[in-house]
Amino acid sequence: MTTSQRPPWMEAPSRAGLAIKGLVIAIVCLLVLYPFVNIVATSLAGESEITRRGGIIALFPSEPTLAAYRTIFAGGVVSHALLVSAGITVIGTALNLVVTIALAYGLSRPIVGGRFVLTAILFTMLFGAGIIPNFLLVKALGLYDSYAALIVPGLVSAFNFLVLRNFFQNIPAELLDSARIDGAGDFAILIRIVLPLSKAVLAVVALFYAVGHWNAFFNALLYLNDTGKWPLPLVLRLYVLQGQPVGGGTESPGEAVASIQAVQMAVVVVALVPILCVYPFLQRYFTKGVLTGAIKG
Repeated sequence: MTTSQRPPWMEAPSRAGLAIKGLVIAIVCLLVLYPFVNIVATSLAGESEITRRGGIIALFPSEPTLAAYRTIFAGGVVSHALLVSAGITVIGTALNLVVTIALAYGLSRPIVGGRFVLTAILFTMLFGAGIIPNFLLVKALGLYDSYAALIVPGLVSAFNFLVLRNFFQNIPAELLDSARIDGAGDFAILIRIVLPLSKAVLAVVALFYAVGHWNAFFNALLYLNDTGKWPLPLVLRLYVLQGQPVGGGTESPGEAVASIQAVQMAVVVVALVPILCVYPFLQRYFTKGVLTGAIKG
């Protein structure tokens, strides 16, 4: 294709075009990052500075202090909610992966009744049971007001199941057949051949499940009656949106006192940091895992 035949969008960008793109990207980055900087700065500010500046610190506090973080990590409600969310995320994600991998691998091979099960799973993507039937089912199973209510009803995500199944289907059958000829069973093939080849898509599916558990809000609000069992998103709603004071803080004499605004912003930071720390390690698998699992099927 000659230069004269190229459409406008395939031509080499001019310096002015590159400058405009860079400016637009910089503005978007500032708009995205500024709220986070604002939240972190407010969480590190002292009570007197927050009062003097009207409740919000724009960029950097003049006298940063960790009083807000000492308050929420002093063994109060936020500390307990953080442990609850971490436990639900780790245990829930592990169970999600085990069940989804087993189901996806089984249905990626021709088996009797496989098409019916696949159709039933796809049906759930189009039609949901609704809040009240799900609530009655959880209560009938004896899961109400227990952490299992946040894990068991969502053990398999239909979307994640399809991504994994499509990826497993594209593993060469000759590779699996050669392992079977060497005497390997289905479980050995899955553990020794299929899973090592599926690290990228497994990392992405694990990230989807982990983010879902960490941000679990509505199911926790619906199924957990005991407020002492609430995970971090519900505590975040309680203290940030409703403005209730955080208990558990014990400041020593002469120690900086955390303001309510600083503690609220510190709770937001604590809720964001774990996912922000995990995402960079899985980001390199993200595009590859989703595309190979979703398109090749």
